[in-house]
Amino acid sequence: MGIVEKATEYHLGLLKAKLARYRAQLLEPTSKSGSSGTGFDVQKAGDARVALIGFPSVGKSTLLSKCTNTMSETAAYEFTTLTAIPGVMEYQGARIQLLDLPGIVEGASQGRGRGRQVVATAKTADLILIMLDATKSEEQRRLLEIELDAVGIRLNKRKPDVVFKRRTTGGLTTTVKLTKTDEKTIRTILASYKLHNCDVMIREDITTDEFIDVLIGTRKYIPCLYVYNKIDAISLEMVDKLARSENSVVISCEMALNLDYLVEQVWESLGLVKVYTKKRGERPDLSDPVCLRKGATIEGRSSKFSPHAQKVSLNHQVQDEDVVSIFTK
Repeated sequence: MGIVEKATEYHLGLLKAKLARYRAQLLEPTSKSGSSGTGFDVQKAGDARVALIGFPSVGKSTLLSKCTNTMSETAAYEFTTLTAIPGVMEYQGARIQLLDLPGIVEGASQGRGRGRQVVATAKTADLILIMLDATKSEEQRRLLEIELDAVGIRLNKRKPDVVFKRRTTGGLTTTVKLTKTDEKTIRTILASYKLHNCDVMIREDITTDEFIDVLIGTRKYIPCLYVYNKIDAISLEMVDKLARSENSVVISCEMALNLDYLVEQVWESLGLVKVYTKKRGERPDLSDPVCLRKGATIEGRSSKFSPHAQKVSLNHQVQDEDVVSIFTK
């Protein structure tokens, strides 16, 4: 990278940091009187929450009714759903809450329509399903990604491996070579946030944007599936192309095509695992599992379906399926 390119990257990084800070203040004002991005008042229920997001008339309400037997007012015209409609889907012993959110429009992250409420509710989801019309261009997908990114939702990304702590003294430590940004840019961004004394450990080759996300601290990293509806109205060649896209599922709500596969992919994307409980001297009840996220920790005795239960500590990580003995007095 030449001197001119480094200087441009440095000033661009500083500009991005300022824009990110101002945008965060607009979306999440600190004063109680500010119009923060408050979501719809829908209680979280079940083992996981899945948010259905899309432009109007892409079939979200129809999908909700097909998967959960929940009736949501639908019509062929736009802007039918005006609030969040919840439903519960049961699969593999898990109760998964589906939220049909109102269709959003371009500019939703700035408050157009009910967009701010939609994206605020989406932040509470464990998985986002972006509903797309297979008969329309890919521009719809790009616009939805822009709206979600603008409010701090990072789709199909993991949190950067950066440790940040405020200190009275401190410094910057990197364990990898930085090729997408540099220490000068990072130190300047820290100074723009008035962070002159802190410990920062960077353990992967991050970008300037990713470092700013860590500083903001309110970003949500949520898995996402792109669901292309109305495949009955396009050619087989286009169906094949869409189906092969990463994190994509093709369906037809009207004809109930491929809905079973979509449910399977929702389960896989949520990363849920089943834990079966048992009392001393009794066989585990395999009909009523407790569903946890992969990597969750439990306390009890784990047998992994072996005849001899073994003690597990508080930091025992749950595998795909576990049997845990619950000892009661």
